[in-house]
Amino acid sequence: MQAHELFRYFRMPELADFRQYVRTLPTNTLMGFGAFAAITTFWYATRPRALKPPCDLSMQSVEVAGSDGARRSPLLDSDEPLVYFYDDVRTIYEGFQRGIQVSNDGPCLGSRKPDQPYEWLSYKQVAEIAECVGSALIQKGFKTAPDQFIGIFAQNRPEWVIIEQGCFAYSMVVVPLYDTLGTEAITYIINKAELSLIFVDKPDKANLLLDGVENKLIPGLKIIVLMDSYGIDLLERGKRCGVEIISMKAMEDLGRANRQRPKPPAPEDLAVICFTCVMLCHGAKIGFFQGDIRLLMDDLKALQPTIFPVVPRLLNRMFDRIFGQANTTLKRWLLDFASKRKEAELRSGIIRNNSLWDKLIFHKIQSSLGGKVRLMITGAAPVSSTVLTFLRAALGCQFYEGYGQTECTAGCCLTVPGDWTAGHVGSPMPCNLIKLVDVEEMNYLAAKGEGEVCVKGPNVFKGYLKDPAKTAEVLDKDGWLHTGDIGKWLPNGTLKIIDRKKHIFKLAQGEYIAPEKIENIYVRSEPVAQVFVHGESLQAFLIAIVVPDVETLGPWARKKGLEGSFEELCRNKDVRKAVLEDMVRLGKDSGLKPFEQVKGIALHPELFSIDNGLLTPTMKAKRPELRNYFRSQIDELYSTIKV
Repeated sequence: MQAHELFRYFRMPELADFRQYVRTLPTNTLMGFGAFAAITTFWYATRPRALKPPCDLSMQSVEVAGSDGARRSPLLDSDEPLVYFYDDVRTIYEGFQRGIQVSNDGPCLGSRKPDQPYEWLSYKQVAEIAECVGSALIQKGFKTAPDQFIGIFAQNRPEWVIIEQGCFAYSMVVVPLYDTLGTEAITYIINKAELSLIFVDKPDKANLLLDGVENKLIPGLKIIVLMDSYGIDLLERGKRCGVEIISMKAMEDLGRANRQRPKPPAPEDLAVICFTCVMLCHGAKIGFFQGDIRLLMDDLKALQPTIFPVVPRLLNRMFDRIFGQANTTLKRWLLDFASKRKEAELRSGIIRNNSLWDKLIFHKIQSSLGGKVRLMITGAAPVSSTVLTFLRAALGCQFYEGYGQTECTAGCCLTVPGDWTAGHVGSPMPCNLIKLVDVEEMNYLAAKGEGEVCVKGPNVFKGYLKDPAKTAEVLDKDGWLHTGDIGKWLPNGTLKIIDRKKHIFKLAQGEYIAPEKIENIYVRSEPVAQVFVHGESLQAFLIAIVVPDVETLGPWARKKGLEGSFEELCRNKDVRKAVLEDMVRLGKDSGLKPFEQVKGIALHPELFSIDNGLLTPTMKAKRPELRNYFRSQIDELYSTIKV
């Protein structure tokens, strides 16, 4: 057969032929074709799309030439860290002023009373009251200068932010006093910062300060401004102590009658002193919860936040509670199946909360946070990859993990949009560089991509207040902040925190131990709430003090045939043995070396807390205090365990 005859044999049908063919089809078939085409078109137009990453996810940091291996964000156009994002925002004060413009004077600060809706102040209302407060401070004789310190001793509430903005408007510096620091620490801060005026929220705090004045512990305090109402007795006591007691409302009225033009700070001026003693410089709307942690979930449902920062401990509790409620084989199978389907979308870069599985399985979980969360950020401690991946799928929102510390204005690393893998803290933020330096005693070498994490950029603090020796320990002559954390560069350019340099100690056989790394693994055990890992240079093994989780210990023990009240279970030797076995299992799964595993534990029924002096205000363990507090249990463990 000739070629042209072959082509004619296989010729495409003419349009007329196609029309003739269609006319022969039944009506139902044609309607089916039409419906299929419509459904396909609708699916294509509304199909879930992966969030487009802002950079190549296979290389999320870039090495800076001639910088000893320092790396920067790939979002930068040059090797210089980003100092500002908006041309008109160089300070916190200017950031708030921009908020007034872009929000179109929208809601700024909100609060609520029990069973009441949120009441909001607009940006302009906040700015107006803040300038009145700042003007009143000037009227009281305070300087508009970055060496003028003003104390705030209150829980988070709208007045806190208003006072802060009032200080920033006139170049004054805010010194927060934590609610649960204790009298000794509060006295130290007031004297160290030479505070003569302190804003407080409640009369009992004013009385606490007056106790210090009467006992000549804080002689420099002259004015206390109260947010809540108070009685004549407090006013009279203040007079006897030589301290003026004035209401927040009176301060606002004083400033309104003597209004001063703002004197904004320069970018290099101090903004906040955080004890820790860190000095930070100036370089959306907020709702405050009622103050009772038991009412937090009610506040979330009422506020319906869109942005939700969260600590890993809360994530672990959410994870445990979700799986604890899947208490039948069918429920557990459905939860596992649904999460695997959502996690498959995650691996494709898709984040959504409108899938079939969201409607059937995850809707209640999302509703418990208000139902409108679009973005979550976690940090402050490591979070399990299993927990983070599951909650990213279950909550159906963009969920980022960050890393940093107070000394670098909270953050220096953050995961990037589109990278929903877990097990790392992302890439350097555009405002800083990160490099790793050798820690030879722990065998971490920068040449291998491992070492102590160091940060440099405009977000790094100026130093510790009136403590140059301590500043020199962490801030070197080239401006690098030494964090004390051990990091590792992954092949895709992200940073993984693998160890801790601070608090390391040696065991008798010469092995170095980083207890915080071990604690972060053990705390993932289902019945465990808190862990304190301890070792000594004259001992060859580790022990631990474990605080069980009051909600999960009972059900967990019953599965193992162990009954009793929470206190009885804490005293039960079989429970202690089972908890230790579960912790060791987790340690083995996480790659702990045999000498890093604890050989014995004591169960303690009371949580470590700020109130009992075992945690810092930022919820970090006070290791010397823990060691002294549990000395008898530590000695008993070492005397009874034979290895």
